[in-house]
Amino acid sequence: MTGIYDVTIVGAGPAGLFSSFYSGLREMKTKIIDNQKTLGGKIHAYPEKMIWDVGGLTPVLGEQLMEQLAEQATTFDPTVILERKIINIEKTKDGHFVLITNYGEEHFSKTIILAVGSGILAPKKIGLEGEERYIQTNLHYMVDSLKNFKDKTVLISGGGHSAIDWANTLEPIAKKVIITYRKGEFIGHEAEITKLKNSSAEIVFYTNIVGFEGETHIEKAILEHVETGEKSAINVDEVIINHGYDKDNTLFEQSKVNLKLHEKYGLKGNPFGVTSEPGIFAAGDSLNYEGKLHLIAGAFQDAVHAVNQAKQLIEPKADQMAMVSSHNELLKDKNKKIYDNLVIG
Repeated sequence: MTGIYDVTIVGAGPAGLFSSFYSGLREMKTKIIDNQKTLGGKIHAYPEKMIWDVGGLTPVLGEQLMEQLAEQATTFDPTVILERKIINIEKTKDGHFVLITNYGEEHFSKTIILAVGSGILAPKKIGLEGEERYIQTNLHYMVDSLKNFKDKTVLISGGGHSAIDWANTLEPIAKKVIITYRKGEFIGHEAEITKLKNSSAEIVFYTNIVGFEGETHIEKAILEHVETGEKSAINVDEVIINHGYDKDNTLFEQSKVNLKLHEKYGLKGNPFGVTSEPGIFAAGDSLNYEGKLHLIAGAFQDAVHAVNQAKQLIEPKADQMAMVSSHNELLKDKNKKIYDNLVIG
């Protein structure tokens, strides 16, 4: 079959991008397909967020991490297909796979690595009158630029990791940060919650945003106490909504292959990236198993395991893993150029 790839990686976030690098290291003919315009995956939602938990990297902005991951992912010149959504996967008579896009295109592959998180994500909308109008001005579901919030009164709605992170990030930048949450305690990392509670941010528990006032911009937000129903209006300059994401699991649920979903989210599999469909592997938040580490650092290990499994399925006599990068013959010339630059300057 012409045009068939050894591995096709669906999703270009950290798990997919590192899968691309590692499959190139294993000399596999590789293709990446993603529905966004550029590589980076979910990190697009927080380009100016500081990321601290990637081993070996000092704190790095999301935007910078995306750039570095993308550069690494294309080291071995994989085929990259962007702005295409895979809507179905079928198995061919010879045991390979055909991936079908929303444009009706077909991509053929011996193996697949699914790295689409727990499905294509879209921020959950607050669903209030005037929402679409305000999105054009000062209602935000993602934070693209921190300078938009400098010296502003910022209201953040939500009580999970993302809301807490943004509150801590914006607190030294904004004039004032107010965070409102419908429950009485936050859900997140202990250190970040403690940091928030010890900051100047105003925390308002047991409240929901139930309305906005303003013609083209939100000028006031209406808060309602979840128990008493008492309402209050506060003046705001910017509003950020962090209510999680709606998950599109259409690919998992409708593909004509045997993909079993995990009871929590993502695909049911094991720590080696093996799913219920032979030849289809998963990495990152697409994959769920006991002891799963839902961090970017965990996505890298998932990626390596998935690629190694795919390689051995195609070539049963292949080594279980690639030679370490510092000694890998494929990187000999690249290493020399780097060393020469360090010495010569």
